[in-house]
Amino acid sequence: MSIRIFVTGGTFDKEYNELNGQLFFKDTHIHEILKLGRSTLNLNISTLMLIDSLEMTSEKREILIENCRNCEEEKIIITHGTDTMTETAEVLAQYKINKTIILTGAMIPYKFGSSDGLFNLGSALAFVQTLPNGVYIAMNGKYFNWDNCRKNRETGSFEEVNR
Repeated sequence: MSIRIFVTGGTFDKEYNELNGQLFFKDTHIHEILKLGRSTLNLNISTLMLIDSLEMTSEKREILIENCRNCEEEKIIITHGTDTMTETAEVLAQYKINKTIILTGAMIPYKFGSSDGLFNLGSALAFVQTLPNGVYIAMNGKYFNWDNCRKNRETGSFEEVNR
């Protein structure tokens, strides 16, 4: 089984400029994270964009949809910023792509050294291998159906909407 990872950016891939304190994108950290995790999975990684999720437009979601539709793999992980992750998941679900698609991200940039991104990516890799076709979000060691979660901005975690 081969798993496709589509990189879109988000906090997961942000860098920190020590001179001016701003966050920016340079390249994805996915390869380094997978090496640290000693992943031996058969993975195909494609960087589609490196943007903050607040910049995720309908045109950029179309790029993501087309890539999900057209890739050979039946198991897909999308790294995505957390601010609009649920909106992208909803759009993907509307297209009824007959694959297992999991969106994941991070609240803290990987380069900060205390990022939740490693854990979230590891969880997403496990979930994508076991869940049936559908669209899911994997954060904080849990998976959520696309239509039953939200980002809790007070706790900095994702939670079910209907408990």
